[in-house]
Amino acid sequence: MADDLDELLDEIESKFCSNASLSLRASSDECPARIHAKQIKGTKANKSSSSPTSTQRRTDIEDIDALIDDIFEDEYDSLDLKQTEQLSNVTKAEKGPVAKSGQKKCCPVFLGGSLVANGVGTAISQRSCDQLRCTSCDFRIAMFDDHEWDPSCDYLFFRNNMPDCLKLRAKLRKRKGVRAYACQCSWHSARDLADLTKQPKLKWVCGKHSA
Repeated sequence: MADDLDELLDEIESKFCSNASLSLRASSDECPARIHAKQIKGTKANKSSSSPTSTQRRTDIEDIDALIDDIFEDEYDSLDLKQTEQLSNVTKAEKGPVAKSGQKKCCPVFLGGSLVANGVGTAISQRSCDQLRCTSCDFRIAMFDDHEWDPSCDYLFFRNNMPDCLKLRAKLRKRKGVRAYACQCSWHSARDLADLTKQPKLKWVCGKHSA
């Protein structure tokens, strides 16, 4: 009985040991190329498992970049529009105010006595201008029909009394057919129609007539 049991144990031991030695030998004798191939497969498997996450991240980054580009484009467009508006405003300011439609200027400018008709003077229609303005003192020219200035008038008189017509009458004398002109710095009496350019001391211009 004891002999049979020993034989059974020997047989089991021999089989077990032989299988263990075969497995160890197989693992130790395995080809290095096959081991490297398994490592590559494992790496690919890991990459394939992580690829959806990396693709999603790349997509999110691209969306953010596109959104940033759109914001910058909108800002540049608004800046371009503002710059265009500013340039147009500067151009309008340089050109100056547009003359109102229907207004006319005398060319040439005439002075005349009380018997000469007032209005827009031209080379054909010679009329005395009643819209005169001085470019020196910037006063509108005052006119007094059938009057002339007294020879005693001086610069200080007009400087101190213009445009008070009541005070100005202190130096006016009645004279039929004559018209007295005055601003704050100059004065003139006229009877006949005369071109203003013939009076170089007078810095007067036509201030435009309404149609």
